[in-house]
Amino acid sequence: MLTLRQSPFDLFERLEQQVQQAERVPAAEVHETDTGFTISLELPGVAKDSIEVKATDRTLVISAVRQSSDEADAPGPLLSEFRYGTWSRSFRFPSGIAREGLKARYHDGLLTVQAPKAQTMTSVNVTVEG
Repeated sequence: MLTLRQSPFDLFERLEQQVQQAERVPAAEVHETDTGFTISLELPGVAKDSIEVKATDRTLVISAVRQSSDEADAPGPLLSEFRYGTWSRSFRFPSGIAREGLKARYHDGLLTVQAPKAQTMTSVNVTVEG
């Protein structure tokens, strides 16, 4: 049986590669009130037109594209840790949301989405036969 030995340095190198390839999603903060939910996401450098907000009965999906600044005359950076590309993030709520009442505001790199709770409190009367 052939056994391959790895040094601790090989493990660190693999971990660094995984971290570099990992999908980066924006930091989020979710608050609940009696009337709804407030979702805030940090989106620095994202154009307002590239942000998309979709909702179902209990789920909110936010996606966006961060474009690199491709200036033809400018040389490439010596070092770049910026993440470009498309990402998507979804939030599932414990109760339904009123999709028609969604409001989204983007200001200074912060997206704030107001999602009111659905008012679907229905009751049914059942006649007991016997």
